[in-house]
Amino acid sequence: MTAAEGLHSRADGGEQVGESVVENDPGGPAETSRQVLLRLLHPYRTSLVAVFVLQIVSSLAGLAPLIAIVELGRVLLAPGPVDRAAAWSAVWTGVAGLLVRVVLAAASGGIAHLVDGRLQLSLRRLLAQRLGRVPLGWYSRRSSGEINGVVQGDVDQLHHLIAHAPVEATSAVVVPLASFVYLAWVDWRLTLVALVPVLLGLLLQHLLQSEDRQREGRRMGEAMGRIGAASVEFVEGIAVVKTFGGGGQAHRRYRKAADDFADFFLGYVAGAAGLASLAALVLSAPFVLLLVFAGGTALVAAGAMPPADLLPFPLLAVALTAPIAALGHGMDNVHAAERSAERIRAMLNVPPLPEPKAPARPQGDRVEFRGVGFAYDSGRPVLQGIDLVLEPGTTTALVGPSGAGKSTLAQLVPRFSDPTSGSVLLGGVDLREIPGEQLYRHVSFVLQDVRLLRAGIAENIALAVPEAERAAVERAARAAGIHRRIQEMPRGYDSVIGEDVGLSGGEAQRLSIARALLVDAPVLVLDEAMSFADAKTEAEIRAALENLVRGRTQLVIAHRLETVVRADRIVVMEGGRITESGTYSELLDMDGKFAAMWRAQRARAGQKRESHR
Repeated sequence: MTAAEGLHSRADGGEQVGESVVENDPGGPAETSRQVLLRLLHPYRTSLVAVFVLQIVSSLAGLAPLIAIVELGRVLLAPGPVDRAAAWSAVWTGVAGLLVRVVLAAASGGIAHLVDGRLQLSLRRLLAQRLGRVPLGWYSRRSSGEINGVVQGDVDQLHHLIAHAPVEATSAVVVPLASFVYLAWVDWRLTLVALVPVLLGLLLQHLLQSEDRQREGRRMGEAMGRIGAASVEFVEGIAVVKTFGGGGQAHRRYRKAADDFADFFLGYVAGAAGLASLAALVLSAPFVLLLVFAGGTALVAAGAMPPADLLPFPLLAVALTAPIAALGHGMDNVHAAERSAERIRAMLNVPPLPEPKAPARPQGDRVEFRGVGFAYDSGRPVLQGIDLVLEPGTTTALVGPSGAGKSTLAQLVPRFSDPTSGSVLLGGVDLREIPGEQLYRHVSFVLQDVRLLRAGIAENIALAVPEAERAAVERAARAAGIHRRIQEMPRGYDSVIGEDVGLSGGEAQRLSIARALLVDAPVLVLDEAMSFADAKTEAEIRAALENLVRGRTQLVIAHRLETVVRADRIVVMEGGRITESGTYSELLDMDGKFAAMWRAQRARAGQKRESHR
């Protein structure tokens, strides 16, 4: 299925986001963002109808105090004794209208906010459900800021559309229409004068909502997404950057992203500043009152209108324009919500990693690549014709230049993605036939990009084995060379990452290694697992791993060739293909790519030592 399945929880009190919330017709045109919004709101149609009905009555009741003031003025200005009964009747009518407006407006707004909360809860659960089923390789091609922007920012952006837009839109229609009918009944000529600001305001709002302006709004949303992603990545990566003394460079990259956004924002605002200012002027109360009093004075002076008939116009003419001004601001939020709905739809439509229809259990820990090819969404092949066997209990190292496909190949073992051709087998069974829970009992991994939770140290280590005892957690930490550092933390293993303590890149990787060791899986994938470790720490980790990986199948990726000298097999990759394979000695004897890389790295190491003398 090409779109999101429904969320089957009743978190919203009976209404739910149903199956295929944003599903496109097979083979048909993709839904527009507005169609996506309508589909998202469909389960809440009854509640939204109630919001509209309550707001219509509330808006009409809100005019009662103004009309009551007008009628009270007529009574007080009438010749002869004041009609007390009529005067008090006008007063109590106004009070009753005000009370009805307050009660119904509160009810309407409360229901709208309740629907908003339920929709946001359902959407976040639906997004979490989908994100929990997409291939892990999908995350490696996206920043955490981009994903967070959809799950948090875009879902939040729907708030105005649900909680405020129905109320504002109803008022924007009902109040001007009712005011127009009443004023036209009083004097149609002055009513036409009062409509001039309304017509001008609608024209200017239409120009502000043009296609060009909406395109600029979409670009603004994209620019905000980029600055948000840059902010998240800067904060998340600052520890690693500072470890290597690159803080200044990181600050410059962040400042450039911020400056680019500021430049675009200023241009975006300047493009509509003139029209927006003019719209604000013609819809403002002083401008409306000036026109009304000018026209009314002319009619009264000419004897064409009784003075008392002028009373409703200063009060209700403003009611004609105020909702129009609010509607203009609201449309910007509606368009932003439409763009957010489109991004939510795109994330919900990410194809999940297929689960096997007939689950199989691997027989052993032998890993085999048979004619494996892989390409990302662009269609450009990353791996081609890979045939490789990882025998149980052996260490296989992948080396080669950047972009050779080493990480992509390694990530196929824990099934971060499925090969586009060929197959990867574990214990004689295609990985696509092994359920996820079963697979991750056989395969653990430590990647270059470490992800840690804002939780306790022990909880982070025991992430895959939450029932693990503290003693087992500490043994894994000792084996990874991080136990002593944990003991120095304010609350030891209970210290919360991001609150009690911050970790360097090397410490985070050792914590990730401890996590993998605790799983005790027979197959271990290490992608640059020691890239942040100094020489002493690296030696400790390697010694611990050598003791713990006996009898296990190990796949290692490293740029520093001296770290894989003792591997049982070294595989050289270039351009997504295997070009050489053998032991360290065999590859040196071949005098091919590996030998050239070895000599180049030794030469660079020698030059570095000379420069430090």
